[in-house]
Amino acid sequence: MCGILGIIALGGASWTPEAALIERMRDTMAHRGPDGAGLWIAPDQRCALAHRRLSIIDLSETAGQPMHSSCGRYHLTFNGEIYNHAELRQELVTLGHTAWQTSHSDTEVILKAYAQWGRDCVQRFRGMFAFGLYDSQERTLWLVRDRLGIKPLYYSTHHGRLGFASEIKALLEDPEQPRAMDPEAFYHFLSFLTTPAPQTLFKGVRKLPCGSWLTVAANGDIAEHRYWDPLDSAISLAGASDREMSERILAELEAAVRYRKVSDVPVGVFLSGGIDSSTNAALFSRGESQAVKTFSIGYEGSYASYQNELHFARRMADEIGAEHHELKLTQDDLMDFLPRMVWLQDEPIADPVCVPVYYVSKLARDNGVKVCQVGEGSDELFCGYPSWGNAVRVAGWNRLPVPRFLKALGCRAAEAIGKTNSHKYAYLRRAVDGQPIFWSGAEAFFEHQKPGLLGPALRNQLAGLSTYEAVLKPLRQRFLQRTREASDLNWMTYSDLNIRLPELLLMRVDKMSMGVSLECRVPFLDHKLVELAMAIPAASKYQKGEPKRLLKRAVRGIIPDEIIDRPKQGFGVPVYEWCLDRLGQQMRTTLEEFCKETGLLDWNEITRYLDRQAGAQLWYLYNFALWWKGYLA
Repeated sequence: MCGILGIIALGGASWTPEAALIERMRDTMAHRGPDGAGLWIAPDQRCALAHRRLSIIDLSETAGQPMHSSCGRYHLTFNGEIYNHAELRQELVTLGHTAWQTSHSDTEVILKAYAQWGRDCVQRFRGMFAFGLYDSQERTLWLVRDRLGIKPLYYSTHHGRLGFASEIKALLEDPEQPRAMDPEAFYHFLSFLTTPAPQTLFKGVRKLPCGSWLTVAANGDIAEHRYWDPLDSAISLAGASDREMSERILAELEAAVRYRKVSDVPVGVFLSGGIDSSTNAALFSRGESQAVKTFSIGYEGSYASYQNELHFARRMADEIGAEHHELKLTQDDLMDFLPRMVWLQDEPIADPVCVPVYYVSKLARDNGVKVCQVGEGSDELFCGYPSWGNAVRVAGWNRLPVPRFLKALGCRAAEAIGKTNSHKYAYLRRAVDGQPIFWSGAEAFFEHQKPGLLGPALRNQLAGLSTYEAVLKPLRQRFLQRTREASDLNWMTYSDLNIRLPELLLMRVDKMSMGVSLECRVPFLDHKLVELAMAIPAASKYQKGEPKRLLKRAVRGIIPDEIIDRPKQGFGVPVYEWCLDRLGQQMRTTLEEFCKETGLLDWNEITRYLDRQAGAQLWYLYNFALWWKGYLA
């Protein structure tokens, strides 16, 4: 895992690379790569590549970056891991690539694979990655983000050049990089707690969507291409038995964990005590000669909104004989961390779980671990959220032959009695407007709530903007064109695989873990397992209100029944209670000052949320206000 950076002149634009500036941009990401740094500037000065290294595979100096092909034509800066690099290296050797600079670097495998197969090589990679590859003969740049968006990749064009980086702050170090908020992106942020790709909250800075690449031609033309979609290789398993599907799930999951054990440094496991992390820990412990290191986070005190899971984590750690470490957080830990959290985020990732993710990452790093396995993705693939069951039921009711005008009457009735802040009302409005009931597994504010939050000038500027039309509708159309089963559950998975997972959940893991120089790997998002999950009929994934039914069947006997059968509990933060204490006081002060200074939010509307103690929603706005203060004020 590393930090990457590059700049390329577009077409005939005049640009002289300044080594000192590029190094300053690169070194804003020193936390992503404390083990080494590199810079390469093309002889014709059209392109520059830079790199900060976190050494994981092949720790030798020869595996440093930017790396160059032996022929001198290809140049690479790469962040991530290619887990099947050893297999690919063997295949490339049989094809005549016998001269290697490194003993087992996956970076060099990318260079050789590109020389052999061109851009099709990316289809052979099993891993997480973001990289920039420059062809000095064709004078072209190829930027790639992995299939699921586990690794970030941002870019910006200005002053006749394109810059790209693992983090936005690296681009902002360029004094000529414009720095302003994108109002439309902010409007969408209010729906999703994050900004959907390709926008970011910085106007002019974009992020490459998951499963996509971008090319810069010799003449400066820029083109984007989606090279992978989770539905493209999903061959329906309709007719397969539960036993067959469960066995296939377990086989793919075992392979995914096995691949993610590949490392030249110590690897551990985040362990919450739920099904996903417990399965990770159990499968990872197989064949290990030493105790697996596991890491858990809880909270001091007791809270109505969140119950510690530490006893379940200890139970699982004992089951596999792990060397277990845990830490309990307090409100002080959260408040002390806020300035660094905002700096690490680059743009708001308005999920308070950023806080425990950072601290559990630091716990792992402080205990000698450089890589950890995490459990993200399982809930989306196997219907693990109880709220999804509710959404499926509501979507089913919406297909009943009820005239549209009656649904509209229901909306007006709710408005007349002031019942407009619930999911039920939002779902009814979507039904009236012919939209899918489900937008995302995490929604900050509903569409009808958002205009009231905005200050008058911004409200007028964004009048008529629709997050559904701009973000969800194109995604929905792509889903309907590709899917073999247009079920509500499949749509929910597809939506979250494209928005919530890559831009919220995976970014909170990437940014917080890399903030302490820790690499996190995601077995449940191995693309082979994702394709298998998308091939399973929705009726098999979810029956009689039971979440994760097939996954539970697959891992029963591998982890204790008490872990499998206990109620679902998310990885959370007691924000509600802390909002009644010092955190709430600081939120009120910060938001009031922000509203008065910027006019972006309506203070009168914000006070309504404060008065009804809407802790989670206040956190989303507070995170945004802190970002503004840190990056734009």
